[in-house]
Amino acid sequence: MNFDFGYMIEIIPELIKYVPVTLYITIVSMLFAIIIGIFLALILVNRVPILLQLSKVYISFFRGTPPLVQLLIIYFGLPQLVPALNSITAATAAIIAFSLNVSAYLAEIFRAGLDSVDKGQAEAALTVGMTYPQALRGIILPQAARNAIPATGNTFLGLLKNSSLAFTIGVTELLAQGKLLATATLNFFEAYLAVALIYWGLTIIYSWLQTWYENHISKPYVRET
Repeated sequence: MNFDFGYMIEIIPELIKYVPVTLYITIVSMLFAIIIGIFLALILVNRVPILLQLSKVYISFFRGTPPLVQLLIIYFGLPQLVPALNSITAATAAIIAFSLNVSAYLAEIFRAGLDSVDKGQAEAALTVGMTYPQALRGIILPQAARNAIPATGNTFLGLLKNSSLAFTIGVTELLAQGKLLATATLNFFEAYLAVALIYWGLTIIYSWLQTWYENHISKPYVRET
């Protein structure tokens, strides 16, 4: 077995330089996905006419097709229909594609979170004079968010890993740089293993942060014994 451990260690600092690009695509995509997901979840829960049917089609499409295909459609396909999109950058296309894809999954997660909140609380809030937006912001969403955090965190980890697909349209992120190093030296195993270790490290760090946050927000709900 010809494994160059020294080379793998040597290229890790070079690969880490591209972690900010991966995190940028992941975090920005997640923020947009959360906004879209909340909007879709509210439509699903309140069963808004017309928008409900459109939301179901949206969710079905983005959950039922591969993220890579969606990415290619947005970057290569849409500019054919809308010439103004020819100037869109690869990173922007990746963020749009990942945002739309993840929002479809978050919509169902947030819907389940909203459904988990006792409807009597919203009715009581309306009875005492609160408007629905006030009840939503002050009572319903905080509880729904707490219930949705575990599944949302898992979705974020999936997005972090799927962000590697951005290299297929020319975004130089973590995996793309690993591929360049592997091709230049023919040390494919070492280069890709180094990439895998960095992704693994990122998921461990995020999982630790999520666990800490879940424990932190759960303190008010834990009875002292």
